Amino acid sequence: MPFSLTTRKEEIERLKNEKLDLLVIGGGITGAGVALQAAAAKMKTGLIDMQDFGGGTSSRSTRLVHGGIRYLKTFDVQVVSDTVKERAVIQHIAPHMTQPDPMILPIYDEPGTTFTMFSVKVAMDLYDHLAGIEGDSPLMKYANYTINKEETLKREPQLNPVNLQGAGVYLDYQNNDSRLVLENVKKAHDLGCLAVSRLKCIDILHDDQGRVNGVRVKDQLTDEEFVIHANVVINTSGPWSDTVRQEDKQSYKKPRLRPTKGVHLVVDQSRLKISQPTYFGSGTADGRMIFAIPREGKTYFGTTDTDFTGDYAHPTVEQGDIDYLLDIINRKYPMAHLTVDDIEASWAGIRPLIEAEISPTEAADAVSGASVSDSTSAPSAVSRGSSLTEAEDGLITLAGGKLTDYRIMANGALAKIKQKQHDDFGKDFVLQDSAEIKVAGGDFDSDNAEAELAAIAQNGVQSGISSEDAKEIANLFGSDANQIFAHAQEIEPAAGLTLGQTAALDYSLNEEMALTPVDYLLRRTYHILFKNDTLDKVKAGIIKHMADYYNWDQEQISRYEQELNAEISESRLEKFKN
Repeated sequence: MPFSLTTRKEEIERLKNEKLDLLVIGGGITGAGVALQAAAAKMKTGLIDMQDFGGGTSSRSTRLVHGGIRYLKTFDVQVVSDTVKERAVIQHIAPHMTQPDPMILPIYDEPGTTFTMFSVKVAMDLYDHLAGIEGDSPLMKYANYTINKEETLKREPQLNPVNLQGAGVYLDYQNNDSRLVLENVKKAHDLGCLAVSRLKCIDILHDDQGRVNGVRVKDQLTDEEFVIHANVVINTSGPWSDTVRQEDKQSYKKPRLRPTKGVHLVVDQSRLKISQPTYFGSGTADGRMIFAIPREGKTYFGTTDTDFTGDYAHPTVEQGDIDYLLDIINRKYPMAHLTVDDIEASWAGIRPLIEAEISPTEAADAVSGASVSDSTSAPSAVSRGSSLTEAEDGLITLAGGKLTDYRIMANGALAKIKQKQHDDFGKDFVLQDSAEIKVAGGDFDSDNAEAELAAIAQNGVQSGISSEDAKEIANLFGSDANQIFAHAQEIEPAAGLTLGQTAALDYSLNEEMALTPVDYLLRRTYHILFKNDTLDKVKAGIIKHMADYYNWDQEQISRYEQELNAEISESRLEKFKN
């Protein structure tokens, strides 16, 4: 089903003229999950975001579907219990972008260590138990185990051997975060959701009884303002949750979030070769944990977990973040000798953590785990739980949580929304089992994902696409890759692009609401992050092809070129290099 600039214009007209059952503000992973479940229940649903879908936190994560084993240390057992089970569910509904990938956790005898060899075994056993990895579980092949120092260094020879005790090995999953958002949005759209990016909520509207009945929005592309009416409005805007709540002037009391920033840096594997995802304490007694993950010939590592008060729409990597991570990585991998000049790409993201107590005038339900933290806690110790609240005037806010538990959060929200539709509007809806709603691109056997994706990629080769491009397209687009391969048989490569790159770009323009080169190169694909080697070669072809498709004039072309070059420069940390 087309999902493009053309459908955007059509759906804006419908948003202006049709009353919705549900309006979702915020098109990150949480809002996308809510919209999908609502559309599956046949609610007339609208989904809006002031940026690109997934343009905020949901495209700036560690790119894992994981339970967060470290939260067992802070007794967030419910958070871990909820999320660790979800890994397999997400792998089932989104098998092209969620792959099991065992994590190694080196244990050091150092100040402030998060785990010892004893405690990590206890934690991993509980982790597996919570995930159902026991008995005759098909995941038993991934059951945790420990290895000694010698085996740890055999697997990861660049690790620092000083004070190394051994390691634990346990299951987690790699993921494509921004594409997980998009595939949820696309599926919701296929089911009838009116999904429009770059619409900013600027006011919450009320009926004569003071109940929320819609919003005023501003179209970021045209500056037009208009009203959208809905029976129920839910705020799923992540770091902007308090900002949206402030627009609800009748009920806003005080902030509820404690945003923190995470940072990740990317280097080539020739500079830091890691055989499998690795997770370790910082060794600085600050309680932070660091990921180092191999991906597409690169290694990325993070995160810094610091409180954040800047521009949520534009968090940036600072000198202190770079120094912190390079210092830790060079101590854990002393043969690497990494410097800022080795960094090929980077990203910074905001975590919308819940902090403030919920007002007694608001109805509140914990959706996943604990929902409140102490403001004196270190950022890394803040709970990753979520909260679902309803203000006095009916505005629902779903906030907090992790990417991994987005479906659970949406389940809780839909139960409340369903009841509200019945009680307040006399409408009855039947909720579907969200664990069985495959996202767009996920229509194949998830139990044999690797073989299925290889077969899909082979279809691409038979369509005249190179094996490398076909494999990448299959892994990015899943079963929808077959549409790309069919299109490839009807076109010629665009200037500066391969046949596969041209066909994939056309698909994203027609079916994925890719409106700018940054949309495509950063979120529809990960070219800016993990293909620095060829980025400068393809970007001109991408811009030219998009300009032809959208009929941009020279002023528009120049603006999008500048926007893309600024994004690339920032990602490469050029201002910090000689």
